Amino acid sequence: MHEIITLQLGQQSNYVATHFWNAQESYFTYSDDQESHINHDIHWRPGIGADGTETFMPRTVIYDLKGGFGSLRKINALYANQEGEGSAPMSLWNGPTSVLKQDAIEQSAYQQSLDAGLEPPPLTTSSVRYWSDFNRVYFHPRSIVQLNEYELNSSLMPFEKWESGEHLFESLDKEHDIVDRDLRLFVEEADQMQGIQIIATLDDAWGGFASRYIERLRDEYGKTVLWTWGLQDSLQGVPREKRMLRLGNKAKSLSEIYKQASIIVPLSVPSRLPRSISLDPSSQWHTSALLATAIESITLPSRLKDATNRDTLGSIVELLNPTEKQTIADLQMSFSSSEEAAEDSSRTPGRQSSSTNGFLLPDDDNLSEGIKLDINFTPSDQIDLYARQIQQQNGFRNPRVFNQVISRRGYNNSAAQDSDAMDIDSDAVEADQDDRNRRRRNNLSGPVTKIYKSTLRFPLLDSFPRNILRDTDTDTNTHTGGEPPAPAPLTSSSSPGSGINTTTSLSTSTATSARLKLLRTTVLRAIAVDTREVLGNDLADMAAAYQEDYWSSGSDEGEDD
Repeated sequence: MHEIITLQLGQQSNYVATHFWNAQESYFTYSDDQESHINHDIHWRPGIGADGTETFMPRTVIYDLKGGFGSLRKINALYANQEGEGSAPMSLWNGPTSVLKQDAIEQSAYQQSLDAGLEPPPLTTSSVRYWSDFNRVYFHPRSIVQLNEYELNSSLMPFEKWESGEHLFESLDKEHDIVDRDLRLFVEEADQMQGIQIIATLDDAWGGFASRYIERLRDEYGKTVLWTWGLQDSLQGVPREKRMLRLGNKAKSLSEIYKQASIIVPLSVPSRLPRSISLDPSSQWHTSALLATAIESITLPSRLKDATNRDTLGSIVELLNPTEKQTIADLQMSFSSSEEAAEDSSRTPGRQSSSTNGFLLPDDDNLSEGIKLDINFTPSDQIDLYARQIQQQNGFRNPRVFNQVISRRGYNNSAAQDSDAMDIDSDAVEADQDDRNRRRRNNLSGPVTKIYKSTLRFPLLDSFPRNILRDTDTDTNTHTGGEPPAPAPLTSSSSPGSGINTTTSLSTSTATSARLKLLRTTVLRAIAVDTREVLGNDLADMAAAYQEDYWSSGSDEGEDD
């Protein structure tokens, strides 16, 4: 069944994953005249609940610190507490016992309404305190793993240094064998596992925890695809000392995960977004919604029923990372119509191109630049103003794209409505891209690009932040003074069956080399002497794998082996 097992490591990762699972839950159909586009067995495991009924629950293991789960409990309506609610755990002790309990975190009004089968009230940034406050999914009790050694947002023992996460994993693994205790059950249930999806932050202690976890996974499952989403928070407004700490954490995470993962995608919400997006950057609920939309959309082919557009994580990795040295990929996304995308690209020299269904095809003179989308989630590691000059010197301005995967969803479903925005027939675009791919293989003139498409839109649920996606066509040019009027919502997130069209892209390019060089230059001065040389060499070797001369000589290296 090509199952995918997910690992969620930390609070920020769980915010993103909650949006992901809510979207997966919405794809279930409950009538005979409906058929889902999605193969649910990929991400969901069948089981038997406490009352004997069949259940479907996510194939996931969720780690968080003490206090990070909010009102979520291991025991839920599908798996009742067999010992009785509130009873003490069974033990060999026959004497008197006393149970000390912290006050339980009260459920949000949204969760209370879901449990009661009522229409939930609209969520707001103030009502979402934890990721569990907008969760719509039941989890298996074995999916919930609380790490009591650290407490969420503790000022006394902050979980922010890479080494803290590394030491935590090693101590837990030594005592319990984490992979055997927490993951093996889900692996053994899978008939033909296609990969393990890891969602983790790179720039805090979870980066150290994830690095050692992925190392253990590679030891246990040598040939399994390990697909890592490396989240990173914005550096804007962060004091310099803390920025250096976080960039140092990221450098260590990348250098370690790079050695073990099949693909790693660093991503964060950019500081500059298109006018069609209006979100609160201080709200994890908001920022994680945007990240989850991109993650869910680019991996859509891995769970589609449509055989012509279905693919495995392994096949996508082979296209993006054929040399097995270009493990880091860049994620982009666009919500805009083709007309808006073409207008944006015309402002940048060398990017004029034909456009269709929300993405841009480069002209023949600029094949090496690949397809450009509105939102680039690749984190910016700038810490000083002079970094811009370093970026330009190291090749940020005109990077060469090696390989690219495109996922388009929803556009065919609305072709009649969007006919004015359709400049090129979809089949013609794919034929054109096939021709470019042939030229790319013959003379290295451009990236190999594979396009997947689906009529399935990304669902906008009542758990998704309302109105962060807006229709810029309603903006007025006659407004004067003060703040401009807010654009009208693109679509109502509370309307049944509502959704949006998205185009997402994953690519490998020479820009990664420039970013790694910049990161190396930035953090080495702040790294301890005993690890500075090893980390510097690792980052330099990683950067070299994304240089054009290294890539073009890859076949020669293979012959020498």
